[in-house]
Amino acid sequence: MSKTAFFNAKVYVEKGVYAEAVLQEDGWIKAVGTTGEILTLAGYDAEKIDCGGKTIVPGFNDSHMHICQVGFAMQQLDLSKCKSVEDMIEAGRKYIADNPGIQGVFTQSWNDDLFDPDKKRLPDKHDCDAISTEIPVFLGRICGHSAAVNSLILEKMGLDKDHHTIEGGEVVLGEDGEPNGYLFEAAQADARLAVPGWTAEDAKKFFKMAMEYGVSHGMTTTQSNDYTTVAPKAIIKQALEEMYAAGEAPMRYVGQCGCENMKQLEEYIAEDWGRKVGLMEYGPVKMFKDGSLGARSAMMRNDYADDPKAKGVDRIADSEQMAMIQYAEDRGVQVVTHCIGDGAIDVTQKMIAKAAGTENKNRHSIIHYQITDMDMVKFTKEHNILVAYQPVFLEYDIHIVESRCGHDLAMQSYCFKTAHDMGIHASYGTDSPVEDCNPFLNLYCAVTRKDYNGFPEGGWNPKECMDVETAIDAYTYESAYAEFKEGVKGRIKPGFYADLVILDKDIFTCDPMEIKDILPVLTMVDGKIVYRK
Repeated sequence: MSKTAFFNAKVYVEKGVYAEAVLQEDGWIKAVGTTGEILTLAGYDAEKIDCGGKTIVPGFNDSHMHICQVGFAMQQLDLSKCKSVEDMIEAGRKYIADNPGIQGVFTQSWNDDLFDPDKKRLPDKHDCDAISTEIPVFLGRICGHSAAVNSLILEKMGLDKDHHTIEGGEVVLGEDGEPNGYLFEAAQADARLAVPGWTAEDAKKFFKMAMEYGVSHGMTTTQSNDYTTVAPKAIIKQALEEMYAAGEAPMRYVGQCGCENMKQLEEYIAEDWGRKVGLMEYGPVKMFKDGSLGARSAMMRNDYADDPKAKGVDRIADSEQMAMIQYAEDRGVQVVTHCIGDGAIDVTQKMIAKAAGTENKNRHSIIHYQITDMDMVKFTKEHNILVAYQPVFLEYDIHIVESRCGHDLAMQSYCFKTAHDMGIHASYGTDSPVEDCNPFLNLYCAVTRKDYNGFPEGGWNPKECMDVETAIDAYTYESAYAEFKEGVKGRIKPGFYADLVILDKDIFTCDPMEIKDILPVLTMVDGKIVYRK
């Protein structure tokens, strides 16, 4: 039997309710109460940890990310600081010189909105060829929805002047009618496969690196889309199941398993859905409807204000999307769908309503849910559709959203507080590696609605700022609700999992500007200490 008593602490139980101490026993919260009560109950054989007045909160549960890619990104070419395409070329050449023998270059890290004003342009195949023509070069935009590739990848994909159509994607053509090397959505997803793939051992290394980073920042559960999106599903399955069978993973894992078509959906439900191995399980079906706001591939109902030529990319035909949602609904399987633009959100939640009615007993969810108007938000509530927000997106998006979709629509978007006040079940995640999976950066953005430099003063559209307790609940209890675990996860109460974090600063009383700098001193998962500073 394992027992741990944490005492002399500030334990967050639920909104407005705090305790002094907590006892875990064999991975479950046994009791919360005063220091005296818990030490008496603990007995002589429990490990006793004096918290010195520090704050304890439930472990953070990222409701949507790509954790294997996080580990991969830790070792790959980083273009996040580049201010021009020329900077990217120089960095790519240096990366190859510093890594002799590499079989391909892959990155998902550059952002053209951060380029110098006089150097704003998208890279193309000529820029990628300037890095290398000998090995595949894939330069993915930070959003993960578009990329520039070299001529070698275009050749491997069979793309040329006469063959440049990919369902659910876009192949940009140059003035000569040839593919210019810039790809959107399904086209860039296919291009990833041209970069030499991973082994299961590679995938395990990436998973472990990212999970170790996660627990060091207070994450205890990841709801992650890795299945079929970053490597063949057999590689991901082998890596995950070997890790969790051996007890080598430090956090809980819920697979949001990507299915691009009905065949993949049928196979996933038949072969994997609902299976568990240790602290991991195969969870909802993950679908994509559109792209990203930054890449202007999100589906908007009206033209982009800053580029009328951009229409967004419809990743899946409405007829197939509806059929897949209905197929899953009929079998009791949850569907979570990537939707960023108001056009994608509108059509998708109407499909969910058609399949699931107003009850939505399988808790189908919209991931991202960025560009909305109030009628759409009311529809979401009326049909009990779940939302998985990424507040950390605001750090970048506050600088572009009004130019993309206009002031009026922007002021109805990223409506965290409105959604909460209406009673919508809205959880928090990071979509990492698109953003850092550090929960405190996410919470900072939810509470302040500012970028990391404190802009704008007072916060962007401050009426949507969250209070700290509600933001933490969205990141813990609501994320648990999204995976049907609200009865055992996301609270520090008797009968709940012993997943908790001790913080180096009191998040409830510190200056909100300091939230982003908070770090854990201890993280516990399933009653085991997985990180200690």
